[in-house]
Amino acid sequence: MDDPFLPSPVAPDPFTMASGAFGTVFVLACLVIGAGFVVTIVLAIRNYNKARSAGHDPFTLQTDLATRALDSELLAPKQTLEQRLVELDDLAARGVITSEERAAARAELLSGR
Repeated sequence: MDDPFLPSPVAPDPFTMASGAFGTVFVLACLVIGAGFVVTIVLAIRNYNKARSAGHDPFTLQTDLATRALDSELLAPKQTLEQRLVELDDLAARGVITSEERAAARAELLSGR
């Protein structure tokens, strides 16, 4: 029979059971985030030292590379065929290249290579 003085069986509290799993997941998430910070710092120090040993300033490296790329001929507008032929004629007129070199370069330009 039901005795009012005996405790009745109580179902386990789902929040109490979940708190242990939550704590484990929370600790694991903190460890992963902490490891991410450590890896980021180690890589930043490694990149800094590598740039410094190559003779570059790590703090201005990106700007240095950008200005080099912008000033390079790779990003310069292409010369037209006429401009390139005029340049060849100018080089030949100044004696920088011989008439044979001019003829070979001119043939190469006109062939489309």
